[in-house]
Amino acid sequence: MVENHYKWYSPHISREFEMLVFGHAGKPIILFPTTLGRYYENRDFKLIESIRGFIEEGKVKIYCPDTMNDDSWYNKQIHPADRLRTHNAYENVILHDIVLKVRQDSPDGRVGMAGCSFGGYQAANFAFRHPGLVSHLYSMSGAFDIRSFLKGYHDMNAYYNNPVEYMPGNNDGNLWNMNIVLGAGEHDICRQDSEEMSHLLNSKNINHWLDIRPGANHDWPVWRGMFPHYLWHTL
Repeated sequence: MVENHYKWYSPHISREFEMLVFGHAGKPIILFPTTLGRYYENRDFKLIESIRGFIEEGKVKIYCPDTMNDDSWYNKQIHPADRLRTHNAYENVILHDIVLKVRQDSPDGRVGMAGCSFGGYQAANFAFRHPGLVSHLYSMSGAFDIRSFLKGYHDMNAYYNNPVEYMPGNNDGNLWNMNIVLGAGEHDICRQDSEEMSHLLNSKNINHWLDIRPGANHDWPVWRGMFPHYLWHTL
């Protein structure tokens, strides 16, 4: 399995940024780390290994960017408005430095988004904000309401990064052409979030797959079972 490490200076955050890429060809999928994980987390916790066959056969090419959650959502030392601005800068790295480049390798000019736990939020938020660029969304044990990170603060940046707020009024036609999977365990701390997002999508007649795994919780073994299963059924 081909593995490459990339490091570059990004003007969007005025510092260097790192990413691992697995594979030589196939559908480009951006795979986010969990809460405070780094770009190598999905490799180290064997999520990449769980989809090795898809990668080696050239069906998918997985891009694992670094995260800046410790500087944004989880940075309690700065004002919530600054947390949002930091997150928007991070999204610009994902959008301009990665997605707008790797989408050229996709037959339909679109990419996949995936992530577990807080990475599931990152994947869904990007996909819902930029549905014209995203063909597949795999949110595993994701949560979709970020108001708890903002302690009552609210502005337009908060609104447009909070899927439970902006999705009811989001009528971009590309949403109805996206393959959406929401996965969670029966005993998952984020099960209710997935079910509520599913209800919201149903209210808009947006087709998707809600997968609640019997007996499962919020942990890597569950996600290692989910991801290859979802790729098998949707690609």
